Amino acid sequence: MLGFIIRRTLLAFFTAWAISIIAFIIIQAPPGDYIDVYVNSLIDTRREMPGDELLKKTLRQQYGADQPMLVQYGKWAWNIFRGDFGTSLHHNQPARDVIMERLLMTIILAGSTAVFAWSLSIPIGIYSAVRQHSVGDYTFTFVGFLGLAVPDFLLALWLLWITFVYFPDHSIGGLFSPEYIEASWSFSRVVDLLSHLWIAVIVVGTAGTAGLIKVMRANLLDELHKPYVVTARAKGMAEWKLILKYPVRLALNPLVSTLGYLLPVLMSGSIIVSVVLSLPTEGPVLLAAILNEDFF
Repeated sequence: MLGFIIRRTLLAFFTAWAISIIAFIIIQAPPGDYIDVYVNSLIDTRREMPGDELLKKTLRQQYGADQPMLVQYGKWAWNIFRGDFGTSLHHNQPARDVIMERLLMTIILAGSTAVFAWSLSIPIGIYSAVRQHSVGDYTFTFVGFLGLAVPDFLLALWLLWITFVYFPDHSIGGLFSPEYIEASWSFSRVVDLLSHLWIAVIVVGTAGTAGLIKVMRANLLDELHKPYVVTARAKGMAEWKLILKYPVRLALNPLVSTLGYLLPVLMSGSIIVSVVLSLPTEGPVLLAAILNEDFF
């Protein structure tokens, strides 16, 4: 077991290193960088700005952007190894601080969405499998297809329109009321967070919940037709006790593997939803970094 853990850990580090190289090359591939974006924004505001090329050259020397790609990657990787994630050019503060500022809200939203998706999808999947071809099964299947077909950001826009038209006194944007955005943590702030969080959880978790329902239903249907289930029924075992004790437990095993792609999607995949709902998560920060070519 120890040898297996060591091998998997080394493989994880190698995978992260390979991904960092690929990501670094992709980020550097398009022409231009943050220096160009920054200087062009200055030119747009001032309209006349002599010496812009000299300014670009000076800034590139300051940030090391004038060096070859291999040298830039080597310096970046060494700084990462030392725990230095660099300085965000757009925010003009350490990248670690920019990330940590929104990391808590991202973890809260992702964790709440995962709990919502699993707690809803498992019982619905069990019901649909046990009551196959019933009205309830067809209803949940239809709703599941809608959840997969409707984009999350479109659902967010629809909810924003509904609240704006019919509930103008209540805003679903953000995770806090205006008076609690910069306030310190307290019981009232947690209550305010929960009053806003459920809307974001439903929007972000709709597609994931629909997908998990289909997975759970398919897994359980495979188990329900196996010989051990027929044998347990023949011995007179109660139906729901049989289903929950044996087939459901086996059907949950493949479902656990879905965490491998569900959590990354929840952490950074809901960028457009975060922008639409003005959520203080990592998504809008990543989008702004891409648009501004803020490498660090």
